[in-house]
Amino acid sequence: MTTPPESAAHPRFAGALRERGLQELIAEVRHFPESTRTATEAAAAIGCELSQICKSLVFTVWGSPLLEHGREPGEGEPGEGVPVLVLVDGASRVDLERVREEFGARKVTRAGADVVRETTGYAIGGVPPFGHRTRTRVLADRALLDHDVVWAAAGTPYTVFPMDPKELVAQAGGTLVDIRERTP
Repeated sequence: MTTPPESAAHPRFAGALRERGLQELIAEVRHFPESTRTATEAAAAIGCELSQICKSLVFTVWGSPLLEHGREPGEGEPGEGVPVLVLVDGASRVDLERVREEFGARKVTRAGADVVRETTGYAIGGVPPFGHRTRTRVLADRALLDHDVVWAAAGTPYTVFPMDPKELVAQAGGTLVDIRERTP
């Protein structure tokens, strides 16, 4: 593992940390020579539990009166899909039905790579929990709070940073919900 100074974090994410008064986290961003694109890869590189990884996943929500009502002019037409961010631990899967219910939506789908990049400014596998190009609604699974520290992407598929999960959810503007799939 190497930790180059400021160059480890994506420049947009480093800027977001500075804007939020979190510049001390820039020095804590870790860069790995191997990919940390998936939660499994990140946990193996860091040497932590899979559930200590915070996945930042973008979904498209269709037909949600809650999301369409709050749109600004130019943010799309009623009935179009609206991107949302879901934060969940690396050992869990997102329950799409719970996301649908949370927004009162007609349907929820996984966003494509183009929507992820357009919405967040980052590629899949490097999306941080905040510091995005556009503002989106954020749902965060309560299980993230089971840890003292979680690790999230720092804007590239090779960088991660540690953060207190309560602070991470607050910085992301997330609403705490039970959003992960339950095992029977």
